[in-house]
Amino acid sequence: MKNSFLILAIIVILTSCSKEKLSRKDVVTTYYKALDSGTYNRIKEVVNDSVTIVSGDYVMPFDKIGFYEFYKWDSIFDPSYEILELSEENDDIIVTIRQKNIRNSFLKNNPLQLKVKVSFASGKISKFKELDYIDVNWDTWNQTKDSLVSFIKTKHPKLDGFVNDMTMNGATNYLKAIELFEK
Repeated sequence: MKNSFLILAIIVILTSCSKEKLSRKDVVTTYYKALDSGTYNRIKEVVNDSVTIVSGDYVMPFDKIGFYEFYKWDSIFDPSYEILELSEENDDIIVTIRQKNIRNSFLKNNPLQLKVKVSFASGKISKFKELDYIDVNWDTWNQTKDSLVSFIKTKHPKLDGFVNDMTMNGATNYLKAIELFEK
């Protein structure tokens, strides 16, 4: 009996130790597939304890709780993600993605395509830096957004501030604002 238990324990230890480490490309692929499917537990496995998103001049550092809040904000817009290109550049991954969602559709830029540099710490994603938006009509985007913000400010002031509220509540208010504007 002791021998059976010892052998079983050794097999369990060896099996758990032989877990293969994912390549950086695999980590990025796993992240976007999990984001597309809404599997946050899988996302947690490939992101670091702190994650920074850099979008132009905006630098948004997140801890695990904050990143989860950002994920929930994004998920309200019913997104889908597709990797178009993936390449290694030094210790980073450059990925071009296509993102479709309700917000992009309202802002008349759906799907949105962008190139992102993904950086790592201890084998996990630690930073997303947006490098380039491909064929985005920023004039249409900003005019539509500004019309929505102005409409909400005058007609439904309780929802004002939704555009900068990166919480689940902010995203829900964003959807309410779109719905009210379109009526």
